[in-house]
Amino acid sequence: MRRRELIGLAGTALFAWPLAARAQSQLKVARLGYLGFGPPAASVDRVQALRAGLRDLGYVEGKNLVIEFRWAGTVDQLNEAAAELARMKVDIIFATSSTESESARRATDTIPIVFAAHADPESAGHVASLARPGGNMTGLADIQPMITPKRLEILKAAVPRATRFGVLWTPTAPSGRPFVQAAEDTGGKLGVQLLTVSVSTVAEFDGAFARMAQGRAGGVLVHGAALTARQNRELLAEVALKHRLPTMFGVRENVVAGGLMSYGPDHVDLTRRAAVYIDKILKGAKPADLPIEQASKYQLVINLKTAKTLGLTIPQSVLLGADEVLG
Repeated sequence: MRRRELIGLAGTALFAWPLAARAQSQLKVARLGYLGFGPPAASVDRVQALRAGLRDLGYVEGKNLVIEFRWAGTVDQLNEAAAELARMKVDIIFATSSTESESARRATDTIPIVFAAHADPESAGHVASLARPGGNMTGLADIQPMITPKRLEILKAAVPRATRFGVLWTPTAPSGRPFVQAAEDTGGKLGVQLLTVSVSTVAEFDGAFARMAQGRAGGVLVHGAALTARQNRELLAEVALKHRLPTMFGVRENVVAGGLMSYGPDHVDLTRRAAVYIDKILKGAKPADLPIEQASKYQLVINLKTAKTLGLTIPQSVLLGADEVLG
């Protein structure tokens, strides 16, 4: 090789080295906004799941990832927290359920929003369709209107003599009214009357259950909203026991806390899988083009200790269908 070529190659290498080093030192750090409803302690398992999912995809906090956590105890506070994340111009906002998703939607129509367990994104108006979301939101969904009938059927099978059930729902959650409609449609088919009672704060739990008990409800179907699934689960279970009402929830955590039964997907697993959506968006994909994945595996969990406290004998046919029996 000629001397001039050697000098040229050496010069190119010397020039390229600092550029490569500079590029390495300026690796883009992804900024993820985590929008949470309820106390942080109630979402520890979901936070861990999301972190694990992101870690599996190569994201390490403090190296190429920063997670900005914002927690809220009321919907108004949640709206403020979402607005703060939008002002910070995070790369993506992670919003677990329909409640957080609605606050995030109000805050921005440009920053991508990924949800993990949205109860009904299409009916809520958060996406154009499950196949083609069409906006800045996508993720995984737990379509409650589709599984509400099954929850009510299982509750009826567990308390076969009941002719009336209470339906506890949260009007501040976008999935609330579709949930109530699905319950009412199913109630008619099962030949049971429904007493629907709404709650917007934890302080209303006791009064709501008192009203359903006075209305001679044989059990309560609980809307799987953030308010009832992640805020004071133990208190909700205590109130149900106080009024001696069997309960059907949407998540296992409510049964662990003392509720009678739950039927639904593993929300912790869905949260972990949401990391895939976050990764794709950070790599350039548009939320509008990422189809929403629906939960496909559902589990029935029963708390026998709670059943015993209520003086309720769960029929063998129901127990045989359980995926997990506690107590």
